[in-house]
Amino acid sequence: QVQLVEPGGGLVQPGGSLRLSCSASGSIFSFSINAMGWYRQAPGKQRELVALITNGGTTNYADSVKGRFTICRDNAKDTVSLQMNSLKPEDTAVYYCNAGPYPFFNWGQGTQVTVSS
Repeated sequence: QVQLVEPGGGLVQPGGSLRLSCSASGSIFSFSINAMGWYRQAPGKQRELVALITNGGTTNYADSVKGRFTICRDNAKDTVSLQMNSLKPEDTAVYYCNAGPYPFFNWGQGTQVTVSS
């Protein structure tokens, strides 16, 4: 089974940028052949998929982050990253990575992103 760790969160002002990374260990073969996604869960809301990347590099984004967030992956390093620009207060959430669009790996701890002045 794949274990996922997502460091890189923090506090950022509106309009700022942040880069999240996700590293995988365990069954790396499972990581490299699957599409991967970044999800987020804001307080009182359901977890939602915000960015998706296939094993071939095709990407897809939720409308709420399109044009501001960029997902990329490095299969050689077993990592997937999320570059977040022009952050808004409504981007505040705990961010997770997992397989996408169906998150069948065990969830990691996630990382808190807070956008506030």
